[in-house]
Formats: sequence, C-alpha cells, structure tokens
Amino acid sequence: MTEKTTGASYAAAGVDIEAGDRAVELMKEWVKKTQRPEVLGGLGGFAGLFDASALKRYERPLLASATDGVGTKVDIARQLGVYDTIGHDLVAMVMDDIVVCGAEPLFMTDYICVGKVHPERVAAIVKGIAEGCVLAGCALVGGETAEHPGLLGPDDFDVAGAGTGVVEYDRLLGADRIRTGDAVIAMASSGLHSNGYSLVRHVLFERAKMSLEGHVEELGRTLGEELLEPTKIYSLDCMALTRTAEVHAYSHITGGGLAANLARVIPDHLHATVDRSTWAPGAIFDLVGKAGQVEQLELEKTLNMGVGMMAVVPQESVDVALTALADRGVDAWVAGEILDRGDHAEGATMTGSYAS
Repeated sequence: MTEKTTGASYAAAGVDIEAGDRAVELMKEWVKKTQRPEVLGGLGGFAGLFDASALKRYERPLLASATDGVGTKVDIARQLGVYDTIGHDLVAMVMDDIVVCGAEPLFMTDYICVGKVHPERVAAIVKGIAEGCVLAGCALVGGETAEHPGLLGPDDFDVAGAGTGVVEYDRLLGADRIRTGDAVIAMASSGLHSNGYSLVRHVLFERAKMSLEGHVEELGRTLGEELLEPTKIYSLDCMALTRTAEVHAYSHITGGGLAANLARVIPDHLHATVDRSTWAPGAIFDLVGKAGQVEQLELEKTLNMGVGMMAVVPQESVDVALTALADRGVDAWVAGEILDRGDHAEGATMTGSYAS
C-alpha cells in the first residue's frame, strides 16, 4: 500500500492568509484616525484614493514625493518586543524630507515585511505609523503587509514608506532663496532618531557589551528605552513656521550628519557655518563616542548630534521664528550663519566646541 502524500499549500509553505486578514482588521481603526477630507474609500482596496481636485486652490502645484525606511533600529524594537513606536520613525523619515521644500504632507503608504504574520504585532506597527501620520498632518491611505517565510525569521520584520506632499511653485523653498547673512536655526532632536544605528549597535552591544534592559545613569532610563525613543516629527512645526515667518530653506538632519545635510541646501557661492558651542548634545551621543572611542568627526558624519531639523531664515525673521517655534514646544536656537563662499571648499562646516 502506497503512502498518501498531501498536496502543497500556501500555508504549508509558511504564509498564513487568515492571519494577514486579521491583521488588516486590527489596523483599520488606527488608519481611520489619519483620514483627511480628500481621502476616498477605506482600507482594503487595491489602491489608496486621494481627491486631487483639492489642488485646484493652487495656481501651479508641485507634487513632492519621498520614500525611506527606518534601518537597523527595527532590530532594537524586535529584541524588546516593542512595536508601536517604530512607525513614528518611519513617518518622520519620509514626511520631514517632504516638508523641507515647503510642501504640505498629503498622504503616505507603508510596506511591512515580516517573516511570519503576528496580527497584533503588525497592528501595533501600523498604530505607530498612523499616530505618526497624525503628527505630520497626512493621511495613511494604504499599504502592504508581506510574509516572507524562509527569507526572514519568524520574528524578523522591516518597514518602509512613501509619501506625497504639495507646494505652490512660487513658495518652493531651497538654495535659490538663501542669502549672505541669513541665520541658521537649529531644532533639537529627540535623540538618535533613526540614523547611525549600525554604528550604535556595534559600539554599545559588540564592543561595550551593554544590555538593552540595563539602566544607564547618564540617560536616566534603560538603554533600550533611549534607543527606541521615537524620531521627532517636525512637519507641522515647519509648516506653521513657514506661515509665520520668512523661511528660505530647511534641512532635515539624517544620514550623513549635520554639516553634510545642511550643505545640500546651500548654493555653490555661499557657505554655512555652525557653531557647536551653541548647544550640548544629549548624553547618548557622548555615551556612543566614549564607549567606542569614536572620533568626533566620525560621530558628526553619522549621528545628528542633537539637531533634527535646521531652518535658514533672514536675520530680521529670527526673533519671530524662535518665538513661533517656542510656542509650539520646539527647542530651537540660532546655531550659525550664511557667509560668502570665500576659500571654503565645502558647503557647510562646524566650528568651536560643544557646550558642556
């Protein structure tokens, strides 16, 4: 008698369709909280719909788009089993790039890749994304959850997203507006944000042998809590500042560090200087530097050093800008200025020593 064999199935290959459907049901309530009047339909369609007739109020609307992920910070979330904050990081990485040109964030989509669908876990990730979208003023119009058994471990995951915004052509911010004598305003970061975690993980875990659960006196909390601190989302703050004061440019401080990102918005004939003595980076930056014996320049080209966003404004707008940011609870200060290029070979440089 021959043994009866069972036919192959998607479930046997490791993909659980029913778990995916349950994840969608669990995330619907969070996605609903992000809706704007221009969004049509609900979650579950093949495409998110956004009523473009809303753009008729613009004379020459420019659509701005960006896409990004969170990087190896997701591994910290996985190790700690905390999934409802990583979405804030994703929204910040995408929408704060969009607002740099003066664009209003409109909508976003996400992509969540997992080794195995745990519905509550996926819903927690989407919860964080939805909360981030509310903070950025945009709608979450759709996304995709993909199960990749065999490629990823059962608890492994990654997230990515794409966003769209709009700006009036004659309100576009950037290098063309910057002038000699403009002030550079720094806005404080909430910590490491979402860049440089490969260096951070190497230094703190492999070299210093630190534990995520261990309390760190300098930080005033556990290392895991510090490393999972969500990225600050500046979108609505920047939009409000643009309405209140004259702004020439923004720079989102992400991978590459402060000077390199600021240089991206400085015209070729001008140069930006940033004075380190105007602020003191948070304790986490000092911890990474000392634990790994990381040179200052290496830290500065990898981490944000306590600054998450910068605005370039004319001198006459400085007081109004600082007041407007303070009213919104944003810690901000004048950190530098725009000069003629002169003999400077780079678009932006750091000067002085950090305040203690």
